[in-house]
Amino acid sequence: MGKDSQKILIVDDEVKIIEVVESFLESKGYSVFGAEDTSQAFEIFDREKIDLILLDLMLPGMTGEEFCAAMRRKSHVPIIMLTAKVKEEDVLNGLAIGSDDYITKPFSLKMLLARVEAALRRSGEYLLSPGNKLAFNDGELEIDFGVRAVMKNRQTIFLTPSEFGILEALVKSPNKVFTREQLIDTALGDEFDGYQRAVDSHVKNLRQKIENDPKKPEYILTTHGVGYKFGARRDELQPKET
Repeated sequence: MGKDSQKILIVDDEVKIIEVVESFLESKGYSVFGAEDTSQAFEIFDREKIDLILLDLMLPGMTGEEFCAAMRRKSHVPIIMLTAKVKEEDVLNGLAIGSDDYITKPFSLKMLLARVEAALRRSGEYLLSPGNKLAFNDGELEIDFGVRAVMKNRQTIFLTPSEFGILEALVKSPNKVFTREQLIDTALGDEFDGYQRAVDSHVKNLRQKIENDPKKPEYILTTHGVGYKFGARRDELQPKET
């Protein structure tokens, strides 16, 4: 394992898949940890500073969906689902509980690498991107783009990189209505190869986290037949600390 490389946790009860993916990603410079069940995965995650999780949904005991939901209560680490489920509703359900992307089995290692790199790049860009702090509705919602921090009523909110990317795109162009295709290009990246409805799942998650009433949103508004826009009143711009 590379001493200073990014750390990837793969959770899959198929040992052969762990071995193949681990060998391939380590050849690309990543440190990879394998877990055959969720209890082992939690132990590794708590011990290591994991940068990304590859998560099989068909696991013994706690399911992949349950593990993902539990992780989202403690971390915004990027999660890519590995799934043999190919129905659109199954994928959307996975996205709804907080995963960032999905890969259907069987998959090519080249495609897996592209999706891993894209997810890590999105995550890293948000962590490192410069920018001012913005506040909305008299400080009810605060966003610090420099450290990728979102607060609602002074309480920290954990967003996935995909959720933050969509929020960032909408906030930085408040008068623009984004189509789903534009949000995929702007917030999720060209490598995203999912359903357009996946954007709706991410928006639904965002509304659950930042809206007072997700059914009557004030921040992320729907323009029917087109897409989404940001609709809240911005407070004074807060300058970056020097």
